[in-house]
Amino acid sequence: MKILVTGASGRLAKYVVRELGDDHELVLFSRTAPPDELAHLPWIQGDLNSFEDCQRAVAGCQVIQHLGAVPEPVDHPAIRQQRAAAGVPMPPFDMTMRTNIMGTYYLMQAAVQADVETVVMAGSQCAMGHGYRISDRPFPFQYLPLDEEHPKDVEDSYSLSKLVGIELLASFARAYGIRTYTTMPAGICPPERRQAMAANVQPVTAWSEWLWTWVASEDVAWAHRELMEQAANLPPTDAYLIIGGDNAVLEESRDLVERFRPDLLPHCALQGHDSFVSSAKAARAFGYRARYTWREYL
Repeated sequence: MKILVTGASGRLAKYVVRELGDDHELVLFSRTAPPDELAHLPWIQGDLNSFEDCQRAVAGCQVIQHLGAVPEPVDHPAIRQQRAAAGVPMPPFDMTMRTNIMGTYYLMQAAVQADVETVVMAGSQCAMGHGYRISDRPFPFQYLPLDEEHPKDVEDSYSLSKLVGIELLASFARAYGIRTYTTMPAGICPPERRQAMAANVQPVTAWSEWLWTWVASEDVAWAHRELMEQAANLPPTDAYLIIGGDNAVLEESRDLVERFRPDLLPHCALQGHDSFVSSAKAARAFGYRARYTWREYL
């Protein structure tokens, strides 16, 4: 099977490629060259924002592993202020929306032309809306752990792009019969980042609406492979939170709720170091389980 991997120069791509192994014909697509580890694979240089580039990349492929995206809201006031203070060049304010929404739209239109059968896209837990808050209004948590059914409350362009992306893929599944799946991982952590987490962990002093969530790169890549391989046994389109099995701090999760958000205790089902975000839906659907923990480095 011929598979296109977008975002091939990004941090997740090499893990997805390792998962797919030698069983498929892989084609890489990105603006900049992939890492040396992937240099043996064919690479198409191009931009998701170009429909013609997407057409060239998708031609002849049966599956797309769509990993390409702008990974933050570049128009976020705090991020632009930080860039200005650091003297970092300012990207176009609309880059996140253009790439993550229109780029995905171009890719899906090219997928229709190429008769692609399945698309698995890397989304984000940010689609829930509890990260990258702009206003002073806190995220309206109704229960913990969060799951896919929890009401969304997005404020920023990145979170919005990831939420819209889920429905965008679903619309192509309904209209054209392409099977589409979106993973919604937390902060994706390769081994070296997990080691750094253990080396630098500090006592928690305040509530974080980011919820101390994380997930191993290897687990996200495994989920991407399984969604592709098990597509025939899944709904035609769906989205799944893909999260590590534990929190990213030393304290137990329920203790943090008791200390900082006691109002949520009646709606809290957390025990031990449980993650504040649940992957139970993915476990039921295709057998996902978190296989790694940063605590092995403590």
